[in-house]
Amino acid sequence: MATIRLGDIAPDFKAETTQGTVQFHEWLGDSWGVLFSHPSDFTPVCTTELGTVANYFPEFQKRNTKVIALSVDGLESHLNWIKDIEETQNVTLQYPIIADENKEVANLYDMIHPNANDTFTVRSVFIIGADKKVKLILTYPASTGRNFDELLRVIDSLQLTANYSVATPANWNDGQDVVISPSIPDEDIPAKFPKGFQRIKYYLRMTPQPNK
Repeated sequence: MATIRLGDIAPDFKAETTQGTVQFHEWLGDSWGVLFSHPSDFTPVCTTELGTVANYFPEFQKRNTKVIALSVDGLESHLNWIKDIEETQNVTLQYPIIADENKEVANLYDMIHPNANDTFTVRSVFIIGADKKVKLILTYPASTGRNFDELLRVIDSLQLTANYSVATPANWNDGQDVVISPSIPDEDIPAKFPKGFQRIKYYLRMTPQPNK
């Protein structure tokens, strides 16, 4: 069983999906990615989640992020389930669902937790950067639907902090002040952060979001 940690290269795989065969790394290309798994088809919470991601699809696109779902049911089941999702959630599904009947991808990404359920995947989420490295791992129990506003918030933070010497504080949202990296001396701040900064403590210095 694979153990994936933050900073690891996301395992590549080839799989059948509702939008054709996907070679994962090739499919990602230069985009970021969100891979998220579902316990099984025709389940109520999953139906709402897939519908929510369809509604949020333009927001992921704005962030150069592709989304791909996974369930351990087959392709025909997925295609029938999509009809239900589109009908009940009033959406059009624009992204692929992996058909992982042999559980190859689920095992590759350690999505099956026997003490929770030895048959189905838990609600795993992997955010993967354009460099193919794993940036975030979240695992929800099967009974709890995911918060996709939080995933968008994390992608905003990850993309910001990848390009600037900053970190995002608790409950941060796009457009709010950020923390200057402790490795930046005070005297270098004006050149790097011309919008100014607030020195709360020597290790806690805030500045307006630099890319806004």
